[in-house]
Formats: sequence, C-alpha cells, structure tokens
Amino acid sequence: VTIRITPSEQNVSQEARREPIMAKDILGEAGLHFDELNKLRVLDPEVTQQTIELKEECKDFVDKIGQFQKIVGGLIELVDQLAKEAENEKMKAIGARNLLKSIAKQREAQQQQLQALIAEKKMQLERYRVEYEALCKVEAEQNEFIDQFIFQK
Repeated sequence: VTIRITPSEQNVSQEARREPIMAKDILGEAGLHFDELNKLRVLDPEVTQQTIELKEECKDFVDKIGQFQKIVGGLIELVDQLAKEAENEKMKAIGARNLLKSIAKQREAQQQQLQALIAEKKMQLERYRVEYEALCKVEAEQNEFIDQFIFQK
C-alpha cells in the first residue's frame, strides 16, 4: 500500500506537523513506514535497503557461479580432449610394441630358416667333398690303369 503526501498537505500549522510525527511513530509501531519519497511502506527502510543489497549480492553470486560453471565446463572439455589424445597415444604405443614383437618373431623365424639352410648347405658341401675324393680316387686308378696299359704294349 502506497500513500503519497503532497506538498500542499505539508503546509499546515505546527500542531498539524506534530501529528504526522506522532502518526509516523504509531504507524512505525504497526509495522508501516514512510520512505524518502513519503510513500507508505510495509518494511522498514533499513530492512528494505538490506534486502536490496542482499538481492544484488545474490545476483553477483549467481553471475560468479555461472562464470565458474563455464570455466569448469571448459576444463572438463579440455580434460576429455587430453584423455582422448592420451588414449590414442596409448593405442599407438601398443600397436608399435606389437609390431616390434612381430618383427622380432619374424627375425627369429628368418634366423632359424637361415640356420637350417646353412646346415643343409654344409651337408651338401660334405657330400660334394666325399664325391670329389671318390672321383679323385677313380681318376687316380684310371690313370694308373692307363699307364699300365701303355707300358704293356
């Protein structure tokens, strides 16, 4: 409820001026107060001022919470991105490790194949050496036979 007192009503005698002061006291006891514009208010001006300050502080707090949420949201996005990058690097490392293991197994298999080939070639060399010795012996026998045949004639 708002009551406005006009300046013409304020031009009353001294007694009439004392009555509004007393009326203000009576209204104040009833929980009604006049503000700086002489409007009748239910709340005490001091409580009204505190309410306004609290409202402004709440608005500032809500704004700060909003900024905080934006910052935290950005941080969460950054952490998620870093986690994805770390996971990708982890997968690359696992792939590289598996590739190295596979290369090592391939080299081991290749080494075994080469060792088997070396053993086979050594056996072939030994056969050729034995065959060579046998052929040399046959040649010597044939040369001896030829020499004897020539001397008999």
